[in-house]
Amino acid sequence: MVTLPIYDRTGAEVGKYEIDPAQLAPRISKQLLHDAVVMYQTNLRQGSVKTKTRSEVSGTSQKMYRQKGTGRARAGTRRSGVRRGGGHINARQPRDWSYRLPKKALRMATRMALASRIADEEVTLIDSLAFDQPKTREAAAILKALKLGETSVLVAVPEYDVNVYKSLRNIGNVSVSPVSDLNAMTILRPKRVLMTSTALDAFRQAAAEGRSKSVRPSESVVEPAQEVPSES
Repeated sequence: MVTLPIYDRTGAEVGKYEIDPAQLAPRISKQLLHDAVVMYQTNLRQGSVKTKTRSEVSGTSQKMYRQKGTGRARAGTRRSGVRRGGGHINARQPRDWSYRLPKKALRMATRMALASRIADEEVTLIDSLAFDQPKTREAAAILKALKLGETSVLVAVPEYDVNVYKSLRNIGNVSVSPVSDLNAMTILRPKRVLMTSTALDAFRQAAAEGRSKSVRPSESVVEPAQEVPSES
């Protein structure tokens, strides 16, 4: 069981929050976290790289000089890959790098990521985070009061709030995401995670619902009734 202090906007402790990381993920699989992060990073690749082959570069296809009698090594077209300005021998072509892991594995990786951050005491809780209108200066003051002003931070909120997003988007190394959009990479990339207590409650509820859906109730087996021979 881990006890997390809850702070207010001024950095003063106003409560405690008890959570067992095993409730989110019974174990932490580094291999699954690695596979999930690599998948997200790979899916960000544009795959638009392109280099020309010897058939695509400009230049004549005639032989540079005759085969014999010059004293030099035999040579063909100037577009050969061994010559300057020629085509690439193993030319790169556009391709789609994206792939997808199973949905259950990605959901488990997300829960493992947050459980590991909680176990390592890298999660800071705040009682509420709301703004009447976008105020970047006020948001920066809150991060400074929580001693999060000089590090990369993920701010997780229960649901999308335009004022919270606009207040934090111009601060360097700070990202904002609702709980429903969290994944393993967004949780593990920053050095610290700032969550509201309601956001952590929403994450725990979603994790509990995900575990209940993955467990299928055992189907009862009904044996067919045996025929009773009729008395003659």
